[in-house]
Amino acid sequence: MRKWPVSRRLAACIWGVLAVFLTADFCGNLRGKGAVGPTTVMGAPAWLGRTSPAGTVALTFDDGPHAVYTPKLLDGLKERGVHASFFLVGQNIDGNEDILLRMQTEGHLIGNHSQNHMQLTAGTLQTARGQIDAANRKIRQIIGYSPAYIRPPYGSWSEELGAAVSMTVVLWNLDPLDWKLQDEEAIVRYVEKHVENGSIILLHDVYETSVDAALRIVDDLKREGYEFVTVDELLIE
Repeated sequence: MRKWPVSRRLAACIWGVLAVFLTADFCGNLRGKGAVGPTTVMGAPAWLGRTSPAGTVALTFDDGPHAVYTPKLLDGLKERGVHASFFLVGQNIDGNEDILLRMQTEGHLIGNHSQNHMQLTAGTLQTARGQIDAANRKIRQIIGYSPAYIRPPYGSWSEELGAAVSMTVVLWNLDPLDWKLQDEEAIVRYVEKHVENGSIILLHDVYETSVDAALRIVDDLKREGYEFVTVDELLIE
């Protein structure tokens, strides 16, 4: 029997060992991932190219409720299975109590935005607390409890208010200035350019352009893999 030179025997052994490891690795992948399905470019298994969801964001709305635009928004959110967060001005609740009840029934977060949109740091502490308490009372009379969250108008808050008011302050980190632009296309463009995981998007449900933009944003971002939650869920995470 003819013997191979040592170098050829060594090479054959190396290739044999490599073949064993490659086979074991391939089989292990099949066991771990299940049956191989459709493939992506270059024949790689589809699971190699799968991406995780783009992130979690919160849609928040200030200054409502509005008798026309808020129900339109609620219709669109319900159709899309999305919950939002509403920071209400107390004086705008009058005559719109049914809208508030609908928000509660459909799973949206209800928060305080003062009684008449006052800048809470512009007056005395007593005046500011009166603004907050008045809006809380109106909300409590309708839904049965006081809101735990407050968004101060203009984002204006102080340590003194924080010590006197046992509510969680919610601000924002993505503001398309929808109240100023009142331009659906511009609002959508700005939000979709700047959105990221953890965005708290500030909009106002008292403008038709903002409501239309919000529903387009939901459709577009859901297609990109974003999940919409109420702001309390985002803050807890």
